[in-house]
Amino acid sequence: MLSFVLRRIAAGVVLLFVISVLSYLLLSIPDNDVGRQLLGNRAAQDLVDAKNAELGLDRPVLVQYADWLAHALRGDFGTSWFTGEDVLRSITTRLPVTLSLMVGVTLVSAVLSLLFGVWAGVRRGPIDRFVQILGVVGYALPGFLVTLVIVVVFAVKLGWFPAIGYVGFTESPSGWLSTVTLPIASLSVAAVAGVSQQVRGAVIDVLRQDYVRTLRARGLPPGRILFRHVLRNAAAPPLTVLGLQFVGMLGGAVLVEQIFGLPGIGSMTVTYTTRGDIPMIMAIVLFTVVGVIAVNLLVDVLIGWLDPKARTA
Repeated sequence: MLSFVLRRIAAGVVLLFVISVLSYLLLSIPDNDVGRQLLGNRAAQDLVDAKNAELGLDRPVLVQYADWLAHALRGDFGTSWFTGEDVLRSITTRLPVTLSLMVGVTLVSAVLSLLFGVWAGVRRGPIDRFVQILGVVGYALPGFLVTLVIVVVFAVKLGWFPAIGYVGFTESPSGWLSTVTLPIASLSVAAVAGVSQQVRGAVIDVLRQDYVRTLRARGLPPGRILFRHVLRNAAAPPLTVLGLQFVGMLGGAVLVEQIFGLPGIGSMTVTYTTRGDIPMIMAIVLFTVVGVIAVNLLVDVLIGWLDPKARTA
């Protein structure tokens, strides 16, 4: 297992380096005169050139990237070109907001998908068809429409939760829970719909295996067969899809944070991308890729632990 994990970590480091290079090159392609944006259209050209030189933009792109990488490896991501904020401090301040959403959605999706998927896969019949219909409808509905309905019903009509705003967990756990409940619910609909179908299909496939019929013939209790044998062997596809859903939530978080007024990484990404603030964007890209690699590594380790054959695949 150790060599399995080390191989995954090495592949993740290589991927992180490649994405950082490509991201920096792509961000440098647009001909944005940052000095002009900072000083204004009426600023003299010599002042604009001096500002660009101060930011290091008069050097070749690869030299700029090498300088950024050298500082990033030491934990120094610089300051924002437009606001002067320390990049690392700004991201670490907003990161808990987005992480609370994504972890909450992952936990809700995992629990509900397991319940619905196992229920449909074991009981079959009308229950199975009902869960399939819910899955198709939940996955097909546009995310913005689901979010709008949830806000109108639970925030505007019933007044159970605030429509916008965020309260930190350290400030008030109950206030934090009330501000993240609706965003988590809006992101969970499509995730539960997709993962529950994977759980259902995997459970049905395992229940059809010969060894399951043998276990039943030997008189083992159904609950023991389900929890000790069926779910373990059916875990790989749902875990893979759940990991992909976690990655896909990064895009959904942008929309949800904008709608609910949450000060997270998603809303921050929109703001600084439109400005072309390379230090801030590169740090966001780096933290995002590290998160994706960590989630994929966790999924691979879980699958490898559940299925030893996956470690040598």
